[in-house]
Amino acid sequence: MNDYHHFKFTPSVWLVPTLLLILLWFVFFLEHSFNIDLTSHGILPRTVSGLQGVFFSPFLHGSLNHIANNSIPLFILTTALIFFYRDISLKILFYGILLSGLITWVIGRESYHVGASSLIYVLVSFIFFKGMMTQYYRLMALSMAVVLFYGGMIWYVFPDIDKTISWEGHLAGLITGFFFAAYYKTPDYKKAIQYNWEKPDFKPEEDPFMKHFDENGNFVNTLNEEEKVEQDSSTATINYVYDFKENKNLNN
Repeated sequence: MNDYHHFKFTPSVWLVPTLLLILLWFVFFLEHSFNIDLTSHGILPRTVSGLQGVFFSPFLHGSLNHIANNSIPLFILTTALIFFYRDISLKILFYGILLSGLITWVIGRESYHVGASSLIYVLVSFIFFKGMMTQYYRLMALSMAVVLFYGGMIWYVFPDIDKTISWEGHLAGLITGFFFAAYYKTPDYKKAIQYNWEKPDFKPEEDPFMKHFDENGNFVNTLNEEEKVEQDSSTATINYVYDFKENKNLNN
């Protein structure tokens, strides 16, 4: 069995992120084309009316720059989530929106909090921490890739870095992602994936590659006499003849 049994590319890998982005941009298009201000449907901390933002805030953006900056990481991270964590991916997306929204509602400043940034932080946090927890090389490599491309986002969970952004929403997403990484279980890939040399009945002397080495790891020429004759007879002979008249090399 190999790890491709667990990681399969299916239409849902790109279809779900695409539909998510279409929904975000459709709401943005309606809001700005018909001059509708939907900001009041965002999260307004510690108010009953502000609870609606827990559901709606990820789909609301204040400007073109805001939604553009969120679109690419949201698509990439959602794609990675579905490909590597297919069985729990929809739970992470749905409950991630709810839990990060509720935490923002509790700790946020008295202002409307909108945007998909909280969900992005949920995905970054979950993918990083879960990959490290599995101790599986492919998922750990994914964690390192997330750090490489999105590690700088950590600064925006602190107050006063930029007063125009919701650091509370970012912090809520980071906390939510870590909680999901610890809570949701994934297969034990180390046990689920068993290579030929790990099997109890594996015989090195019968393996096409391993039979060329002894117990100390030294190379051993295992060709028998018939194989040597066969190998020698299959070797092509090339003669080089120099033509003085044409002054060129000819290959026969």
